[in-house]
Amino acid sequence: MGVLLFIFFIQIAYVTVSTLRLIMMMKGNAKLASIISFGEVFIYMLGLATVLENMDSWYNLVIYCFGFALGVYTGSLIEERLAMGYVTVQVITRKEDSDMPQQLRNFGFGVTSWLGEGLSGERLVLMVLTKRKRQKELVSRVKEIDPHAFVVSSEPKTFVGGFWLGRTQ
Repeated sequence: MGVLLFIFFIQIAYVTVSTLRLIMMMKGNAKLASIISFGEVFIYMLGLATVLENMDSWYNLVIYCFGFALGVYTGSLIEERLAMGYVTVQVITRKEDSDMPQQLRNFGFGVTSWLGEGLSGERLVLMVLTKRKRQKELVSRVKEIDPHAFVVSSEPKTFVGGFWLGRTQ
């Protein structure tokens, strides 16, 4: 039973650490990703060696796989809580005379807006850059102002100046 629990928890730890390393790489933090990768490989080798030593029991392999799956879930929860980085949120609303840009600015969001042409006429287009930790708040505020607004977000790799210039990021 001890071997099964060890295999299970070592896999959870391995995949969780692997997820964190991947996040750090994608966010451009190569030094931290390198440090994390050392621990990742160490944990992986412990788990793999234990499974290979105990291949006489098929359920060791099943527990290994189940731990991997739970590690993916755990890693995604941690990534969501960290919410590192920024998102660009584009909002398209039917309300051409909307005060949505000013309302969002009042909540501390930087907003650039312009008029666009949609299938059935003019639309107000807003571009908002915000920290990922505030993305849900932003979408919620947009939906309060206009429940029919179209909202799409993406993660920018690089940005310079603008609303963020001179602010504590």
